[in-house]
Amino acid sequence: MRILVTNDDGVHAPGLAPLAQALAATGHEVVVVAPAADSSGAGAGVGPVHRRGGVTYERVDLGLDADVFAIDGLPAMAVIAVCLGGFGGRPDIVVAGINLGLNAGFSVLHSGTVGAALTATHFGLRSMAVSTEHSGDVAAVHWSSAAAIAAGAVGHLAKAPAGTVLNVNVPNRPPNEIRGIRRAVLATSGTIRSAVDHDDGYIELVLGRSREGAATEEEPAADAAQPPRDTDVAAVAAGFAALTPLRAVGVDGRAEVSDVVSAIIEGKAPCEA
Repeated sequence: MRILVTNDDGVHAPGLAPLAQALAATGHEVVVVAPAADSSGAGAGVGPVHRRGGVTYERVDLGLDADVFAIDGLPAMAVIAVCLGGFGGRPDIVVAGINLGLNAGFSVLHSGTVGAALTATHFGLRSMAVSTEHSGDVAAVHWSSAAAIAAGAVGHLAKAPAGTVLNVNVPNRPPNEIRGIRRAVLATSGTIRSAVDHDDGYIELVLGRSREGAATEEEPAADAAQPPRDTDVAAVAAGFAALTPLRAVGVDGRAEVSDVVSAIIEGKAPCEA
């Protein structure tokens, strides 16, 4: 099986090599294609490629038994370039990470790590985004914990339906202190909790906190037919790796939305307040 490893923190980010190494140790062929520069927050953006006509790249030595390339582009573009044959054979699976910091809650919309994984669905591929909690000290991050979970999951992912996307968030703990893996729903919070206008041409963005914020995260409304489930941030705060299957962009089939669409097509006047 051929696995593409990419990220959004950049090809020299400390979480990329441990992930690629752990996946290669499972016996699969690994190719690494990642942005040359930090592209965090890029979502599934590809940049103005229509103006450039192509993407430049260079080979990088990360000390891995795998081909490693840095591209002058965003994570989603790395996936597209590889899937279209730009770096050899088409991959079977795309794994993005290990991201420094959780990609949890509704903020996954903005994550370049998750954006790369979602982009793989355009080609009918299975994919996984992997992120780890951190408190600001990169040297204290337990990369091996997230890498081991990803390596253990990739064989199961290979048997999943085409287009499956898994989002994995791992506590920053040694492997023997991870309490397990929990299926989790997306928390309603995002990375940016508030904005403060200083009236001097600068708006301060107040970022959410990983562990403290998770402790106050509310559970989603209970479904009478389903047992209560943790949010992803709450699961990580409790010491579990959070596993959330994501759905790529698709048509909204809700009946109430269909009624609005029909009304617009038929030229009906909107209801008065």
